[in-house]
Amino acid sequence: MSRTIRQVCVYCASSAITPEKYLLAVDVLAKALVDNHVKVVYGGGGTGLMGRLADKVLEFGGEITGIMPNFMKEVEWAHKQVKQFHFVADMHERKKRFLEGTDALIALPGGSGTLEELLEAITWKRLGLFPHPIIIFNQDGFYDPLLAQLALCETEKFMSANHKNMWTVVTRAEDILSAAQNAAVWEMELKDAKVQ
Repeated sequence: MSRTIRQVCVYCASSAITPEKYLLAVDVLAKALVDNHVKVVYGGGGTGLMGRLADKVLEFGGEITGIMPNFMKEVEWAHKQVKQFHFVADMHERKKRFLEGTDALIALPGGSGTLEELLEAITWKRLGLFPHPIIIFNQDGFYDPLLAQLALCETEKFMSANHKNMWTVVTRAEDILSAAQNAAVWEMELKDAKVQ
């Protein structure tokens, strides 16, 4: 059964020297989101995948909101054309606000910040705090090492077999939105987080 996705949060990199193939994939994602009237929440940056996402969503006539701690605004990291912004006290508040009102989370390739945000969201889902789809865009095997680590967590009994149902992996940008719309319903609660 397909679910309605009205708002997504996108985790992605701000690196100004991001390889072109990742930027082109963002173009495809942005077009799909705008064409389906999906609002976008992101980290507010003006460079890298963040900047490209905002550029394209705005170019295609979509709606995008940046969420950024004040200290980042002070060093001028904020995207200049994004009109909807929430500036918050710190990174903890930022990550909390990312998921408020969000129907699905999309993790694109990125660095330590993207990885940290993704793993926190998986943890929140495991604890029953964020029951919505988490889509990992594994472009060209980017997330293979992380997925192998998560599989090892299961093998070594730090996670249960059902925990791998918390996320969906896709390898093509054009499949991201449909993966979110058709992700399995996560019905686990806090009591199910423990490995027994």
